[in-house]
Amino acid sequence: MLDPELGEDEPIGNSKKTFMLTTSNGLKIGFIGLAEREWLVTVNALPPNLIYKSASATAKRLVPQLREAGADLVIAITHQREPNDNKLAANVPAGLIDIILGGHDHFYEHSHINHTHVLRSGSDFKQLSYIEAWRSSQEGRNWNFKIVRRDIVSSIPEDQPTVQLMEKLTHTLKAQLEKPIGYTAAPLDARFTTVRLKESNIGNFVCDLMRHHYGADCAVMAAGTIRGDQIYPPGVLRLKDIMNCFPFEDPVVVLKLSGKAILEALENSVSLYPALEGRFPQVSNIIFTFDPQSPPGSRVKTVKVDRQPLDLDRIYTLATRGYMARGKDGYDSLLTKSEGGTVDEVISEENGMLISTIIRQYFLSLKVLRKWKQFGPSLGRHWEGIHDELHRSHPVIEPQPPQDKVVEAFRRAANRDNKYFRSSSPHDSGLDTPLDESEDERSHIKPVPTHVTDRERELVIMRKVMRKWWRIAGLPGHPQLCDQLGDGEFVVNWTKVSSRALFCSCKIDSMPDSTLQAIAPRIERRIRVVSNI
Repeated sequence: MLDPELGEDEPIGNSKKTFMLTTSNGLKIGFIGLAEREWLVTVNALPPNLIYKSASATAKRLVPQLREAGADLVIAITHQREPNDNKLAANVPAGLIDIILGGHDHFYEHSHINHTHVLRSGSDFKQLSYIEAWRSSQEGRNWNFKIVRRDIVSSIPEDQPTVQLMEKLTHTLKAQLEKPIGYTAAPLDARFTTVRLKESNIGNFVCDLMRHHYGADCAVMAAGTIRGDQIYPPGVLRLKDIMNCFPFEDPVVVLKLSGKAILEALENSVSLYPALEGRFPQVSNIIFTFDPQSPPGSRVKTVKVDRQPLDLDRIYTLATRGYMARGKDGYDSLLTKSEGGTVDEVISEENGMLISTIIRQYFLSLKVLRKWKQFGPSLGRHWEGIHDELHRSHPVIEPQPPQDKVVEAFRRAANRDNKYFRSSSPHDSGLDTPLDESEDERSHIKPVPTHVTDRERELVIMRKVMRKWWRIAGLPGHPQLCDQLGDGEFVVNWTKVSSRALFCSCKIDSMPDSTLQAIAPRIERRIRVVSNI
């Protein structure tokens, strides 16, 4: 990628086109960085008028220069989807590049194409690759490689000096991130293989919350917004869960646009299906069907907004991300006038709220609505309206006393873990951590020991919920996996006693008789595939 503002044939950011590294034994390793054109549309901010050069053409031009400079081994570091990395290996002369280390995709894959190894080592430090290389005596091959996949699992011992360093650097931040903000009574499916291919309950919940918060007609959110790539099991939701799942800092915006523009946005959202693309949608108050066998641009077959057929000429209000309102990920039909498009903004990025903030405010409203005098009448009416609408689709579950066998399981776990509990204070033990949304906390914050969370999830969730859930749902993927819970399906184990502890930091005038509630987001068949690939 060349930036003409920086000069002729000058890469973006004045970066180097290639780089040579000399090892301790004198071996010269040449590096070249390459990216695909498709990735550019997903980047939040880029200089204007960039000139893109194809990866294979760039490699054919620059790698010979590395060889002439004495490179014994050439490594291409790429940000491309797997098909484009494979195309790169196939389109350059055999052996020109020794190994391609690819990114962008969130899975592990290794292939050998045209005497070039193509390797992508997963994401989020869930996997890594151990690589050994030695010179080859075979004709047309420079190097032989031994590539070993290493999965990062809990049985691998932690490096204690690194643990101590991380504890020192993140102690204060961890105390904040470990704060519980609420409960879920249903597993929240945020896996990429779910949210980027089909409707998900966490996507439904967040899109509905966005729509009701701003009173929009409908909402569309690119699935790439959801970054958790895991199933959040029933139980406590902590601030770190919300921040990890929704880390982006572009706010929710509200647009005024035509039904035709909404249709074009939906067409774009499924244009690359079944690739695991971040542009795939999660929606609210929209029901649509699409045929992946049809050509991109004509895949959407039916669309309803508020259960009525989409009117192409009608003007709707749409809640979405600022990222999409800038036309990113192919959402050109949502491009606002301020960004050079045609769409009017009702609420701009300057005045919008982050998704993570809206979620936190929702959980706070569950705790304090009609119970806290500082939650004023206007704010109270606003959140009452959101609750009335949101809970029709995503009911909240009342807590129930824990069953005897669960209490006994926790008692045994506590006895085994006595070495961790050095104080009789419930705050020190991490067993009754306050749910506190105040932002002025300082010295009194106590970090929640992660072993308590692990034990809770291991005993209560993994044994009681997951086994039955997987059997009934028939994973991977099932529309009933997050339906409303039936009688006896799952008992949320918290009581009025713990509820009072959870309320303690909110400075509520009088303690409520009711206990905290848990969300139970559902699947509603909003997105439907009408044929199979």
